[in-house]
Amino acid sequence: MTLIKYNQNAKPATFGSFVDRFFNDDLFGSKWNSNFSPKVDIAETEKAFEIQFHVPGMKKDDINIDISDDRLTVSGERKFSNEKNDKNFHTVESHYGSFSRSFYLPDNVNVEKVEASYKDGVLTVEIPKDAKKETRKTVSIK
Repeated sequence: MTLIKYNQNAKPATFGSFVDRFFNDDLFGSKWNSNFSPKVDIAETEKAFEIQFHVPGMKKDDINIDISDDRLTVSGERKFSNEKNDKNFHTVESHYGSFSRSFYLPDNVNVEKVEASYKDGVLTVEIPKDAKKETRKTVSIK
């Protein structure tokens, strides 16, 4: 048994409405372009933080990395290549458009030594920790 959220305004789906929606929906309209946000994995080691952005199909030249006011911002645009040929798309499940993801950096990082690499659709940003800015402190009880 599957639970489905009830929507009292929803109309029952018929095969005819499915076919109409299939052929009449705007595959390249703004609703397809506005919701691209890359998935992100964040890991921490003893020496650094590592953030991986999953941006398949993008070129590294289409990605910008900016660090300002202790905030890392990765932005870019994934473009749909609508080639002028005989393709007639029936569905497009990939998401396209501009994105921007920002992360506040902790005090114990060295922003001068941040490095980035791009391979197989994954952008990896490595943010080394600064040993001089240790944030851990032991408090003695009196």
